[in-house]
This record gives sequence, C-alpha cells and structure tokens, in this order.
Amino acid sequence: MATTFVWQAKNKQGVAQSGELDAANKDVVIAILRRQGLSEIKAKKKPVEIHLFPEKVVEKDISIFFRQLATMINAGLPLVQCFELAERGSEKKAMTRLLKDVRQNLEGGNPLGETMRKFPDEFDRLTCALIEAGEQGGILDSILLRLCAYKEKALSLKGKIKSAMVYPIAILVVSFIVTSILMIFVIPIFAEMFADFGADLPAPTQLAMAISDIFVEYWYVVIFSPILLVMLIKALYKTPKGHYQLDKLMLALPILGDVLRKASVARFCRTFSTLSAAGVPILEALDTVAETSGNVVIEEVILHSKDSISQGQTLTAPLEASKIFPVMVTQMISIGEQTGSLEEMLSKIADFYEEEVDTAVDNMQQLMEPLIMAFLGVVIGGLVIAMYLPIFQMAAIV
Repeated sequence: MATTFVWQAKNKQGVAQSGELDAANKDVVIAILRRQGLSEIKAKKKPVEIHLFPEKVVEKDISIFFRQLATMINAGLPLVQCFELAERGSEKKAMTRLLKDVRQNLEGGNPLGETMRKFPDEFDRLTCALIEAGEQGGILDSILLRLCAYKEKALSLKGKIKSAMVYPIAILVVSFIVTSILMIFVIPIFAEMFADFGADLPAPTQLAMAISDIFVEYWYVVIFSPILLVMLIKALYKTPKGHYQLDKLMLALPILGDVLRKASVARFCRTFSTLSAAGVPILEALDTVAETSGNVVIEEVILHSKDSISQGQTLTAPLEASKIFPVMVTQMISIGEQTGSLEEMLSKIADFYEEEVDTAVDNMQQLMEPLIMAFLGVVIGGLVIAMYLPIFQMAAIV
C-alpha cells in the first residue's frame, strides 16, 4: 500500500523544492526524485491528520462538481483532464481526495459509472445508473445537467421537509427543558413555603408537587430519557421490522404524515422520470427508485409494482392498491402508460406535488404555531397557576 511522503530537495540550479509523493517506502521516493535530477533529498512520512469533526462531501458539493464536469465535457476536454482541473480547483479537502481517487481509477481504464459505484457514500445508486446510461448513449454532458437539476430539486425538497420538522421539535425541546427546571428547582421552593400552610392544598398544587417530587428523586431518568428514546428509535431503525413500523407510523401521523406522503410521491415521480428520460430500462429504474425512496413502506410498494410489470401487468394497479399514492397520481400514471408519455406525465406530477409540499409545509407551520402555544400555555401556565392557588387562598382568608 502506498504511503504519502513529504519531501524537500534542490534542483540542478540549487533552488529548493518541496512536495508530496505517494510511494511504498522512503527509498522509492529518493530514487524517483534522483531520476528527476534532484539532490540533497529529505523525505518523511506525512503526519496523519486527526479531526474531531471530519470533513465530508455533501450532495451540494457533488451537484456543483457535476455542473462543472458537464461544461468541461461539452467543451471537448478528456474525462481524466476534467477531473484533474476540478481537483486543482477544489477548496474542500474531502472533495479533493474523492476526485483524486476517482481520477486514479479512470486512469486505470475503468468507466466513470463503474468507478463511482466504488464510492457509495458519495455517489448513490441513482447517480451511478444515470452516469452509466450517459456513457453508453454518448450523452454524458446532458445527463450530468439533468442529474444536477434533479439533485437541486431533491435538495430543495429535503430542506423544506427539515424546516417543517425543526420548528415543532425545537419548541418541544425548549418546553421540556423549561418544565424540568420548574419541576426540579422552582416548585420545591414553593413546597417549602407551603409546608406550614395549615390547610389542605388545592388539588392542582398537590398534583404539581407530587410530579415535582418524582422529577427531583429521579432527575437522572428525566435528563437521560430523551437520549434513551433517540437511541431506542435508532436501534429500531436498524431492524427490518422496526424500520418498517416506524416508517409506517411517520406516514400515519396527523399533519406531518400528509407532508411526508406528498414529498414521497414527488420524489418517486421525479426520480422515475429522470431515469426514464436517460434511457434506463424500466425494471432497473424501479429498483433504483425503490432504493432511493427514503421510506421502506413506499419501497415495498414500488417493488410490488416492479413485479407487476415483470409479469406483464400495469404499473398503476399496485400503486393504487397501496392507498399511499393518491388517485389523481395513479390515474395520470395510467394515462401516461396508455399514451406512451409516462416520462412527461411523471415530470408533471412531480412538479405539482413539489408545489403541494411547499403549500403543505406553510399550512403545517401556521397550524402548529397556535397548537404549540396552546400546549405551552397549558403546561407552563398550569404549573404557575397551581403554585399560586394557595397564595390566593391565603389572601382570601386574610
């Protein structure tokens, strides 16, 4: 295995030079540099960099690179040279390493699509399938542009879903922290004040104090229970049955489930349309669409559709039977199948449902705000009232 060495040397004119070189050992580095006419060579292994938060290649980086690659290919540059130029121009170390690894594979004579399959963390199955179709059809530059457009739309859709979920989660977390502080630190102070009250405390006050006692006695359970809940959900996601049930639950949730369902329909149609336009065979396309669906319930429906087509039946029937895809979607897909314009019909459905997701997210946020405020009012306001009821009673007696 090659190791990266950092070297320093002087050329024939006595000018100092330095650089990095991959070689099996130090002797190989010195031999290579001597053949280049260098002298006074010093070489040592490059120190291993340890990062607490290692840099990663994200989808946005890939999308930007693909657009650059399409431009360079369209200009007639060889593929290896395109990667060399992109590697030099990259400002992100993780991206530079990825481009270098891909370039070295290309220099070894491997096709681009096959090479990308060696890096599944950076290039998903959809990307590899489209690149391979572009290479086979000699239209790699146009496929790359289509892939960029797809990724940009997918990133936009993902961002909208995240924004829809972040707000209510943030409010719930804050309300949990505030409630815990009140229960553990504030209410016990009131409890000491009411110890010599000399009369029965109101029922809400007694309930609040009883809950506060539980929080105080089992504070470690209160603090770590959200963490344990997250760990439990992650553990369930790693099991096929748990993953299926959780994904099914997400689709069944009120308000949020409708947004997720519309987003899944939009992703299905956009991905299927993009693959069909690139000339990917329909059965292979459905495999890729299922894998990139983001929900195992929908993935199962898509795979049933693939089985239906392989048996000579229509794509529409399994989608309609699932009750996940709206009737309008299945009818439009059916029309596309009958008229031979499935790709165009899928693209129109994707456009429509992406707009629907926008509207659904806005509506959800507008609906969630009063619900969250009401929840906070009941919880926080209820605690405050429960603590002040005895004080009001004392004032009435006086």
